[in-house]
Amino acid sequence: MEKKLLTYAGLQKLEAELQDLKVVKRKEVAQKIKEAREQGDLSENAEYDAAKDEQRDIEARIEEIEAILKNVEVVVEEEVDLDKISVGCKVKIYDCEFEEELEYYIVGSTEANSLEGKISNESPVGKALIGAQVGDTVKVETQAGELEYKVLDIQRVA
Repeated sequence: MEKKLLTYAGLQKLEAELQDLKVVKRKEVAQKIKEAREQGDLSENAEYDAAKDEQRDIEARIEEIEAILKNVEVVVEEEVDLDKISVGCKVKIYDCEFEEELEYYIVGSTEANSLEGKISNESPVGKALIGAQVGDTVKVETQAGELEYKVLDIQRVA
């Protein structure tokens, strides 16, 4: 199985979610199931079915997080080489087509969230940027065609 890359912040977030699921959410759903059982006939009890579905979802997410954590490689941001782009960097790039500056945080696929400016090292843009240096121009093949970005700056995440 392939190692999952995570930043230290991403690792902490996953560990906190796992703790919350195991300690808080499991108890909440167990209480919902208990209350639904007390209402009698389970064959037509929508609350019971919903609680059981929620329980299944929680257990599936716990399993998913535990699998990620078993096979994780943590990127220590303080040790990231700022000469070239790698996981754990914050990069400023110039979009040559739209003539605008963009900032991205390069993370492992588990942490990627485009709304927060976090792009995966496995995404087309992330793959193209990995290894690039300030001043380099990278070309990215996307469904919308070829995009071109110029690397302006590489920083550690504060």
